[in-house]
Amino acid sequence: MASQKVTSALASIESAPSQNKPQLYNDLLSQIVSTSSEHELAQDLIYYLDSILDENISIVAARPLLDSFTNVLRGLPPEIQIKVGQHAITLLQSRSGSMEEQDARIREILADAYESQEEYIAAARALQGIHLDSSQRLISDAAKVRMWIRIVRLYLEEDDTTSAESFLNKIKNLPSKIEDPELKLHFQLSQARILDARRRFLDASQEYFNVSLAAGVDESDRLKALSAAIICAVLAPAGPQRSRTLARLYKDDRATSVDEFGILEKMFLDRLLTPEEVSAFSEKLAPHQLAVTADGTTVLDKAVTEHNLVAASKLYENITTDSLGAILGLKGNGEITAGEKAEAYAARMVEQGRLKGSIDQISGVIYFDSGISGVGSTGSAGRNLRLWDAGVQGVAENVERVAASIIDEFPEFAASQMVH
Repeated sequence: MASQKVTSALASIESAPSQNKPQLYNDLLSQIVSTSSEHELAQDLIYYLDSILDENISIVAARPLLDSFTNVLRGLPPEIQIKVGQHAITLLQSRSGSMEEQDARIREILADAYESQEEYIAAARALQGIHLDSSQRLISDAAKVRMWIRIVRLYLEEDDTTSAESFLNKIKNLPSKIEDPELKLHFQLSQARILDARRRFLDASQEYFNVSLAAGVDESDRLKALSAAIICAVLAPAGPQRSRTLARLYKDDRATSVDEFGILEKMFLDRLLTPEEVSAFSEKLAPHQLAVTADGTTVLDKAVTEHNLVAASKLYENITTDSLGAILGLKGNGEITAGEKAEAYAARMVEQGRLKGSIDQISGVIYFDSGISGVGSTGSAGRNLRLWDAGVQGVAENVERVAASIIDEFPEFAASQMVH
């Protein structure tokens, strides 16, 4: 309930001559802010709003009054901004076409207040109500992108990727490209987070990696983006495309600075991962990255199993499905054995072209293809040649790292050697 003095003052103003009303309303607004108690302030402002937005007040007279009111609202505590601002946009719904500028400003104040209270969905919905394609106001594409990016980020704070993606698509559909480097960075990061949540991990890894290379980003934030890129690459399905992604990340000089380098190195070098390493890695994952899939396993379980299967193919020319199941750490149940699970994983990867080999279901043996022309699936030349190539690659990379360290430590000596 509004205070008696405010209701009396409003009644007096409403009966006053039209030419005197603007000044009387502005004087009353100042009086409300300076004299109303904290308990009465929100309700007094609501009654004030009801009066200036009454149908008896012309739009021409109401606009400047609402501008003054908006300036006052901006300086109030968030709790009052939310209560009064929500009432204001409700009143403006029937008149928003003629007061779009004022409606937009109040919605932005309301969104700021909601965000300060960590009510991100409410903040996003407040901003959604702003008319960006209005004929009443000329809004640039850059301003639209800035608004949509903010809405996307608010939805992502609550992991509402469906709503966030709908606004990200609005940005993609704009005919003009994003020129502002900061907006482009926020767009890339938002896209990466959505792809990550959608479990499109290879695409997400690429976007995070692009963010980690962006100019003008703090070094610690770059490393966080690089860590996210590595995590997504680890969670991606095993295969040639992931191998290329892992290689790009492993060869980045900054990779050794992040905690995920250990598992990245093992995956890049096709080494078997132990349960302890997987458990330690899982502690760093977000909830959606640990969600259980339709077959009862997590994304991480599946990614590690497929990786270890590829790693086993580099160690063995052939192996029984039961032995492979034990190596992969698979557990059977009443309906299917660990060996049958291993066979199913291998069959799916062979079918999808992510693993070269063949399966003898009668004898229960998997033969891994060497991938070398003229060498059969049971020959050893292919594996030995691959091991040799891997060894040469490892030596070359180590020599390159040592050379880079010498240049960093003794730049003058390195420069003199380059001259000769």
